[in-house]
Amino acid sequence: MRHMAILAAGMLLAIAPTAFAVSIKTQEVTFASGAETISAYLSAPESPGRYPALVVIHEDWGLTGWVKEQTRKLAEQGYVALAVDLYRGQVAHDPAFAYELTVATPTDRVLRDLEAAIHFLYVRPDVNKEKMGTIGWSAGGKWALLLAVHDPFMAACVSNYGSAPTDPAEIEKIHAPVLAIFAGDDRYITANDVHDFETAMNSAHKSIDIKVYPNAGPGFENPNNTLAYREGAAIDAWQRTVTFLDEHLK
Repeated sequence: MRHMAILAAGMLLAIAPTAFAVSIKTQEVTFASGAETISAYLSAPESPGRYPALVVIHEDWGLTGWVKEQTRKLAEQGYVALAVDLYRGQVAHDPAFAYELTVATPTDRVLRDLEAAIHFLYVRPDVNKEKMGTIGWSAGGKWALLLAVHDPFMAACVSNYGSAPTDPAEIEKIHAPVLAIFAGDDRYITANDVHDFETAMNSAHKSIDIKVYPNAGPGFENPNNTLAYREGAAIDAWQRTVTFLDEHLK
């Protein structure tokens, strides 16, 4: 019986990141980014209070239903989560168009949009202004790291299979603790790339936590990506993400 009780406790701990979801509210919002007005998907806890906030950065495909689902899941964990539409309403339905959208989106515009999103969150009364972070997937993972380079006030950064900087000058600017999740079978981000990033971060005495999932390709967390999806790795990556964010933002 004692063994069963310990086993049951272990199972409860394993599912803890998703077991205590809170009620949330969602809405489509707009705000200024330079001379433009851009849109985003906002999810937040329904109960009054001040919560840590996250800028959510979509993958190459755009602000899809899956990205909105991740935004809601983060809100259920007690975060005000804002998913920015960096593609101005365009969503890809095939890899070629997703690639086209990604390369056609200027980096300076991305950074401007993400900083505008931070400002949008910063002035909200339900946001703890000292606890703001970012999370992204694929191209969004790259942009999440880029935001950590350019914004010294980021308190946490999660990059999922996004290309990472190795330039010492850029690494030196990162103040946020970083969780970097990679796919072992990624054709574009190699094991050497991951090693170089980790080495650069450690050499600069930055906080870095790296997890590589073998036999998984980029997109393995998204079940809509039927060829890439790996359920076990996706579950583990989500639990690692929630644990990391809770450690640094709560």
